[in-house]
Amino acid sequence: MTEILDILLSASFWAAILRIASPLIFATMGELICERAGVLNLGIEGIMVFGAFAGWMAVYAGLGLWPGVLVALLAGMAFGAVHAVLTVPFGLSQHVVGLGITLLATSSAYYAYRLALPEVTSPPRIAPFQPLHIPVLSDIPWLGQALFSQTALTWAALACVLLTALVLYRTPLGLALRAAGENPQAVEAQGLSVAAIRMGAVIVGSGLMAVGGAFLTMSAFSSFFFEMVNGRGWICIALVVFGAWKPGKALLGALLFAAFDALQVRLQQTPLGAQIPYQVFLMIPYILSILALVLMSRRAEVPAALMTPFNRGDR
Repeated sequence: MTEILDILLSASFWAAILRIASPLIFATMGELICERAGVLNLGIEGIMVFGAFAGWMAVYAGLGLWPGVLVALLAGMAFGAVHAVLTVPFGLSQHVVGLGITLLATSSAYYAYRLALPEVTSPPRIAPFQPLHIPVLSDIPWLGQALFSQTALTWAALACVLLTALVLYRTPLGLALRAAGENPQAVEAQGLSVAAIRMGAVIVGSGLMAVGGAFLTMSAFSSFFFEMVNGRGWICIALVVFGAWKPGKALLGALLFAAFDALQVRLQQTPLGAQIPYQVFLMIPYILSILALVLMSRRAEVPAALMTPFNRGDR
C-alpha cells in the first residue's frame, strides 16, 4: 500500500495520466459526435491506425508537425466520408461498414508503410512535439510537472472537449445534431437535411479519431509501428457509453482509464511486479474499466435514433 500511495502522490504519475488520456480524448469526442447524430462508427480503431501512420509519414516526408496533424485529420475525414456515404444515404449496416472501415484503414496503413519503406527493419524516428514550458505555471513545484509539462496536442485535446460541449449545447448546429440522433423526423420538419447532418458528423468525428491516432506517433512516441493503437479505439466506444454521451463525463472516463493504465505500468516496476505475472497488470485497466462501465451505463440514456437509418419522408 505504501508503494501505491507513493505512486499516486508522484507528479510523474499525474503527468502520465494526461499524456495517456490525450489520444483517447480526441477519439472519444469523435465517436461521441458520430453517435449523437445517430451513427455508430466502428471504424474508429482502423481510422486511428491510419491517422497515426499518415501524420507520422507526412512529418517524415518533410512537412512540419502541425501540417502533419492536418494530414492525419484529412485522412480520417476521407475514411469518414466513405463510412457516411455507405451508412446514411445507402442505409447499410453500421456494424458491418464500421468493421469494414477498420479492416480497410488498418490494412491500407500497413500496405502504405511497406510500400514507402520496403527495406526498413526498424521504424524511422521523427522529432515529435515537445512539452510546452508555460512561464510561472511550469515552475510551480509538483503541480508544474504534473499538469503543465504537456505537449501542445494534449492541450488541444482538452480544448476539443470544451469546443465539443459548446457546439453541442450552445449552438443551433449542436441542437440539430442532437435532434438527428434523437428525433430525425423533427429535424426534417424544420426543413433541415438529416442525411447532411449525420454525414457531416461522421466525417468530422472520424477526423478527430485520426488526430487521436496521430498523437501516438507525433507526441507520445516518435515513430510508427504495428499494433501501436492496441485496442484504444474500442476503449473509446466504451468511454462514450461510460460518459452517457456527454463530453464532460467522457473526459472523466478517459482520465480514469489512463489512471488505471499509468498505475499498472508503475506497479510492474515495484517488488510486486517480480512476484506477479505482468499479464495480470496489463489486465487491470480493462477489468476496472469494465466494472466502471457496468456501474455507469445502467443510468445512461442512449440516443433514441442511434443506429436507426432514416429515409426522407419517413414517419
